[in-house]
Amino acid sequence: MLLKDKVCIVTGAAGEKGIGLRTAKLFYEQGASVVISDINEQACEKVRGEFDPERSLVVTGNVANRDDCLNLAKAVSDKFGRIDVLVNNAGITQPVKFEEISPEDYDRILDVNLRGMLYMSQAVVPYMKQGRSGSIINTSSVSAQRGGGIFGGPHYSAAKAGMLGLGKAMARELGAHGIRVNAVTPGLIATDITAGKLDDTMKTKILEGIPLARLGAPDDVANAFLFLASELSGYITGATLDVNGGMHIH
Repeated sequence: MLLKDKVCIVTGAAGEKGIGLRTAKLFYEQGASVVISDINEQACEKVRGEFDPERSLVVTGNVANRDDCLNLAKAVSDKFGRIDVLVNNAGITQPVKFEEISPEDYDRILDVNLRGMLYMSQAVVPYMKQGRSGSIINTSSVSAQRGGGIFGGPHYSAAKAGMLGLGKAMARELGAHGIRVNAVTPGLIATDITAGKLDDTMKTKILEGIPLARLGAPDDVANAFLFLASELSGYITGATLDVNGGMHIH
């Protein structure tokens, strides 16, 4: 039980085939009390019955709304008395080219991916400081390292790269309080986002560029989150863990 008695928040975690829900379930299996946050109220209702209510909390909210983030952190503290882990997993993408990005698109993509990371982290850090420990894990993307690639537009790459820079700065500042901040950069993962978007020709071409010769699965990313959430990574902060099957080797 790598997370026994820990309280872990996973944002963007109500999607049926998503990385977030798989992560929440893995954390739960490893002894944690889990908090699932998602903007999709219907998905939250569906997920709520999958966990023991004594060890779980499912909250509908928008990470790009600062008040929603503050209210979530308070609700978690009120119920469980502490916050040990935050996985900033909520994110959206948009497959458009550079010249097609509108001001509204730019704001929307950066708000959810980057502003959401900021607001949610700001909301939980005071509680982590009280406990003199904590682990914040940010879901960036191989797109941040490669400058785009398959589904995300340039503004998505910018947002995910911003998460890496913000996370490293947070790690420097928060380390003195026992709070670790790390990032995971998934490659192409088979989730709801990619479902139906890959025909056989496209998939074959993509696999040619992946040394492990397969698409990633939500479990691959969830396992990386588990490592960074647990004491197995107790002396790691400011790091970026690539989970891409070798798609990007640098």
